[in-house]
Amino acid sequence: MMQSDIELDDYNDFSDTRVLTVPADLAGMRLDAALAKILPDFSRSRLATWIKDQQVTVDGAPATTKTKLWGGETLTVNVQADPNEVAFAAEDIPLDVIYEDDALIVINKPAGLVVHPGSGNWEGTLLNALLFHYPEVRQIPRAGIVHRLDKDTSGLMVVARTLPAQNNLVQQLQARTVKRHYLAVARGNIKRDGTVDEPIGRHPRERTKMAVVHTGKESITHYLVLEKFADYTLIECRLETGRTHQIRVHMAHIKHSLAADQVYGAAPKLDISPEVRMALEELNRQALHARKLSLVHPTTGKTMEWKAPIPHDLEQLIFTLRADLELAKDNYDEDDDEDDDHDCELIYVRE
Repeated sequence: MMQSDIELDDYNDFSDTRVLTVPADLAGMRLDAALAKILPDFSRSRLATWIKDQQVTVDGAPATTKTKLWGGETLTVNVQADPNEVAFAAEDIPLDVIYEDDALIVINKPAGLVVHPGSGNWEGTLLNALLFHYPEVRQIPRAGIVHRLDKDTSGLMVVARTLPAQNNLVQQLQARTVKRHYLAVARGNIKRDGTVDEPIGRHPRERTKMAVVHTGKESITHYLVLEKFADYTLIECRLETGRTHQIRVHMAHIKHSLAADQVYGAAPKLDISPEVRMALEELNRQALHARKLSLVHPTTGKTMEWKAPIPHDLEQLIFTLRADLELAKDNYDEDDDEDDDHDCELIYVRE
């Protein structure tokens, strides 16, 4: 299966993961009783159901309601929202629709918009907006959504308007025939195009994060070098698979985390220019944009392709990095010997 940064096999509609430490004063209590103390917002019966369904582990191991706790254990709880309590309300949230017909909708999602309601985000999502602008999708699972982007990743998404179209798009995702290309700014100087073929799974300790782990799912990311700056590189990424946070995890794994990625990245270097630092602060999200999408239309059978403009915040970062590089080159030339005409060309642009 494929994705953004997220796809069908990693798509959990109504859950989030919480990692908790058992307080010492709960020593001697059963797991279900202790959870009722730690998570008072959920009923005892609901907590027991999660334990039975193996949505709760104690120090990484499955447990039962009767498991005794002695304090200090790490509990990992996959919080499952009750669909009966989730009211998916239609909300008049503006959508940037790139294309639509009777079968599908192509949307340019802005950064900051959550795709699907979940813990902490039960309203104000793309799904709520779809229910308002396209009421017919209420009859389709996930309101026609077949893949998603991270909250702070911008760019193109396709949504089905009919059940047959949704089934067809899901099949295309599973067959890896949907092509999605992402524009990203990565830290450091990436010398050449490459591929990261490393399995991705849940982080062994920080359960809200993903990581390259040998027990993870097959994950393949191809990247092309588009332009080199002083301390960053503009790249295009193409996903062969679709795992949660795939591009972000893979680029961090090869020591080229995405610029301004607050989860998988690192703080900017201390010696970067004030202008670049300000551009990164104003971006305030991972520098990742789903720029191009192509697929076979589920009704006509024709291959269709769409491109989304680069959002202003990312465009401003790229502009600033270019200007910073030009300034560095000018300073280098001023210090160069007059008889040295072998200046290095620092920019490489792929047409």
